[in-house]
Amino acid sequence: MAPVRHLISIDDLTDAELHALVVRGAEFSAGTAGRPAPLAGDVVGVYFSKTSTRTRTAFSSGALRLGAQIIAYGPGDLQLNTGETSEDTGRVMSRMLDVLVARTASDPAEMRAWAAQDRMAVINAMSAEEHPTQALTDLTTLYRQFGRVEGVRVLYVGEGNNTATALALALTRFPGVEFELRTPPGYGLPAAYRERAAAQAARHGASFRERHDMTGLPGDLDVVYTTRWQTTGTSKPDPHWRSVFAPFQVTPALWETSPKAVFMHDLPAHRGDEVTAEVLDGPASIAFEQAENKMHSAMAVLEWCRA
Repeated sequence: MAPVRHLISIDDLTDAELHALVVRGAEFSAGTAGRPAPLAGDVVGVYFSKTSTRTRTAFSSGALRLGAQIIAYGPGDLQLNTGETSEDTGRVMSRMLDVLVARTASDPAEMRAWAAQDRMAVINAMSAEEHPTQALTDLTTLYRQFGRVEGVRVLYVGEGNNTATALALALTRFPGVEFELRTPPGYGLPAAYRERAAAQAARHGASFRERHDMTGLPGDLDVVYTTRWQTTGTSKPDPHWRSVFAPFQVTPALWETSPKAVFMHDLPAHRGDEVTAEVLDGPASIAFEQAENKMHSAMAVLEWCRA
């Protein structure tokens, strides 16, 4: 059997693997992937310590469609709550599971501890710092929409959260991509991720910029992307944070110079906060197609982990 593969960060993927996962997700989305059952006989653990609608359903449904059985764990189900170490938890689960899909509120170190064995694949379904499977979903959606990722022009508006970090690490590895973030002051990308994304953009012939205002926005965009202002499982210490975020709401005005742009959102959405209902429910929105692609992308990741 081939060594198991883990997906803790987008950086765990080679350029070839990243491209292949995007294309494979698009094949599942288009219905051209056939009906493989590469996980037949496998058991997939689905552990979410934080709430989830799309990601948990995507991986559960995707695993079942690929022939696996699943075991679901809630936030109070594991002995981590009684002091068992992450390393011991990973060693035990690896003797009973083939894949563990996990969402935690911690940094990736906990998942790296679970992955310190050679029996069970570990997939990061969102951690405090990065949401790699969301980025794969987003690139799959771009590929389905445009037939390519290379050369797309993307404006991201909102907090530099775990979705933004993963998207920055993924998009900057495709030549010709222009990725611009407009993040509220004090809520930008973490410095380490910004530096990694900028270095990757330079190596791959992409463009990467971040600013903290909404003036001088680029035109002729392909995509306008936003996320909810209150990232899942977090809160903001500044009681006046909404006034800082208010100028970064996505409204129809952004389409005046980019009339052909599509709108993307990782959901859940709060209409009237980060985006107006007119945009989210309007003709430019592909947010719900994007949500569906989370399952197709999850299937590509699960297949890859067990290949």
